[in-house]
Amino acid sequence: MSSDKIIVTGGCGYLGSHTAVALINAGFNVVVIDDLRNSRADVLDGIARITGTRPEFVHCDCTDAATMAHAFDTHRDAVGVIHFAALKAVGESVAQPVLYYRNNLNALINVIDMMARYNIPNIVFSSSATVYGEPDILPVTEETPLQPATSPYGQTKVIGENIIRDFVRANENMHAVLLRYFNPIGAHPSAEIGELPNGVPNNLLPYLTQVAAGIRDHLNVFGDDYPTADGFCVRDYIDVNDLAAAHVAAVQYMIKTKKPIDVFNLGTGRGVSVMELINAFGRATGINIKYEIAPRRAGDVPEIWSNADRANKILGWRAETPLDETLANAWRWQTRVGKIIK
Repeated sequence: MSSDKIIVTGGCGYLGSHTAVALINAGFNVVVIDDLRNSRADVLDGIARITGTRPEFVHCDCTDAATMAHAFDTHRDAVGVIHFAALKAVGESVAQPVLYYRNNLNALINVIDMMARYNIPNIVFSSSATVYGEPDILPVTEETPLQPATSPYGQTKVIGENIIRDFVRANENMHAVLLRYFNPIGAHPSAEIGELPNGVPNNLLPYLTQVAAGIRDHLNVFGDDYPTADGFCVRDYIDVNDLAAAHVAAVQYMIKTKKPIDVFNLGTGRGVSVMELINAFGRATGINIKYEIAPRRAGDVPEIWSNADRANKILGWRAETPLDETLANAWRWQTRVGKIIK
């Protein structure tokens, strides 16, 4: 167990809140920084009910250097930062690229500036499988050549990784782990926290559960003519609790090894099509989802899934939660929060 302090930017968000739970359960002292733009403060209550500990909360926009300086000055005893805070909707990034570049890159630059200023030596960066673009060979490994990202969101992750590489190279006391996520889904088994986007969901599963709950009329499936086995996009869907556990393993690895930089894929190693996911949800919950085929969405690649052997071997981490359990947890969360979104 550890009492080290970790700053979690975007810690009231979907991935950040589950990671905060995993960190607290591993004995870390967690400080959450969030501007609540795409999240809710009452997530902290859920974290407290699960863990028995309420993380300290700093209401702060990571793109605001002055308020970030105050936050980091207050918590200069932190040993590391897990940086989630970013805009993350692929389609929105295609429509509003400058918004994504301004927000995601400025936030990251402020974080590493503050790390250097206050000598906080470790960062885990929330990267993405989008850095692989449309890969030539599947599954992708960490050695897979990075292709041009298919969206401005993906570009911010590619540029973010390069910024961190240069930062670590120029600061010998700094260490980084870049975690390339595939598609996180699900909720905490307690149904105390889960994915609750503001407004219309951009991700598949929360939209699907809102259709199941009667909040949305139907699910739009973007394209059925992709060059895949069933014509639908294929993704590597990883349980959010497994993803959170990987962050704890990454922090522990970084503190122990002090390696300048490392990269890990986080996925299950298995591709599941959109239609397979819809059918699996029906089997897990007994609810048939009404859907309609819509035109392809800009920025979507036909298929991608991971080889996560490196994280398995080096971090001692593995995605273990069965898909039906993940989908049942997501539905349990949706039924608990009720018709909050109209």
